[in-house]
Amino acid sequence: MTEEIPKIPQATSKRLPLYYRFLQNFANAEKKRVSSSELSEAMKIDAATIRRDFSHFGALGRKGYGYDVDYLVSFFRRILDQDEETDVALVGVGGLGGAFLKYNFHKNHNTRIVVAFDPKGSKDVEQNVGIPIFKPDMLEVKLKEYQIDLVILTVPASEAQEVTDHLVDIGVKGILNFTPVRLSTPESVRVHTIDLSVELQTLIYFMKNDVKDSKLSSRVDS
Repeated sequence: MTEEIPKIPQATSKRLPLYYRFLQNFANAEKKRVSSSELSEAMKIDAATIRRDFSHFGALGRKGYGYDVDYLVSFFRRILDQDEETDVALVGVGGLGGAFLKYNFHKNHNTRIVVAFDPKGSKDVEQNVGIPIFKPDMLEVKLKEYQIDLVILTVPASEAQEVTDHLVDIGVKGILNFTPVRLSTPESVRVHTIDLSVELQTLIYFMKNDVKDSKLSSRVDS
């Protein structure tokens, strides 16, 4: 059963899986306790941000001691429902979709793609990854059969909204959107969009500004 999570900022909620992953690494290294500074160094996140994030959940650590690693791993496992497997469907088996099928969340064993949909199908991919691929006209039947309400969307941009409307109509509650389209859905449907081109442009912007800052700092120092 999902543990009730207090209202926390969206930025904090996005970091929760990262905290869980890095704390697991500490636990696997048999480390018993960790400070916010050690987490900061490992995760490249400001220590003050980590302490602020953790404060939303009450007293997770003790001053002068830090955080108990095993306790935090257990705590975030409950918060993130890591003991409960989540089956996911993939809609769109192109280049990106095919890569998802081959990867299939190997580092995240409680989440897995169990079925995929594509107009062309792909027997070769299906045989290689062992995941059935159906035509889109089987969406409603198969999502109900597999009891899936979370979908990864990797269809062409021109089809994204139409496919989304259909997914909403058949009861999908969550969409991880890898198309550049800002999807329109009811408030009852959660959509997270990952636009790879925007992320790349943002990275380039920050890289260029880092170079400018470095040159400016060199001039000031000289």
